Amino acid sequence: MDIRQLKYFVAVYEQRSISAAARQCCVAQPSLSAALLQLEQELEVSLFLRLPKGVTPTEEGDKLYGHAGKLLAQLASLKASFQTPAAKVRFRLGLIRALGVERMSTLLREFSQQIPGLELHLVEPDAACDARIITPAQQYAGEVLQPIWRDRYLLAVPPSWPLSLKPQISLSDFQELPLIKRTPCDAWELLYPELNRHNIQPAIRADIQTIEYALGLVSAGVGCALVPDFDSLKQRSDVVLKPVQSLTMERTIALAYRSNNAHLALPVLQQLCLNSSALLSNK
Repeated sequence: MDIRQLKYFVAVYEQRSISAAARQCCVAQPSLSAALLQLEQELEVSLFLRLPKGVTPTEEGDKLYGHAGKLLAQLASLKASFQTPAAKVRFRLGLIRALGVERMSTLLREFSQQIPGLELHLVEPDAACDARIITPAQQYAGEVLQPIWRDRYLLAVPPSWPLSLKPQISLSDFQELPLIKRTPCDAWELLYPELNRHNIQPAIRADIQTIEYALGLVSAGVGCALVPDFDSLKQRSDVVLKPVQSLTMERTIALAYRSNNAHLALPVLQQLCLNSSALLSNK
């Protein structure tokens, strides 16, 4: 048993997905799977139950997680005790809503790890900041845009509804369809004119801001909701994601910064965003 195996195990445990854990650890999925299997063989237990979508920890996995977390925390504390405190580097990053918790957490964690002493402040996208993660429509004059992710919007449907059995959703399906509307939502701005043009009126059940609340209402059977196709959402069993027929609903997420910005941490963030964009292109 080594530290690398424990780190991989903790990542799988927390992400509930081997593929998501591999992305978090910046390692190939087969390498992570092999290390996890080696750990299970060494301990002579099964740490996870492999499911069609993701994994769930066994009782032995829960037990190991408690020990592994303490060991890794002690190791980090030990390393920190021999390091000279770094000078604080303040960086203000503006973020729009609904960027995806998993991928943003990974990006920000890597950013913090690569800049010693980084003091990261997350602010609203229209606040004074050193860089922003936004959509192209929100670009200011004088800003450079560097694409990071491209999201496709799907309709999240309660799994118990007959609509979840259809391979794709037609515009006519939205007639009187219970719908959870999000504001703001790029997909709604594209869908609403099409519905109007065809004189189709969904039944708006709620108007909220966050994807998490929208998915909670879908899971509870209140209605359907337009959501980005985050990898983490594809792992869920309490909602079913369906494409909308004959309507392309996409958005680009980009890093925006002033061309004359000389902040020492910006090149690191640019490279991390470039890496994320390259991973997306290779899927």
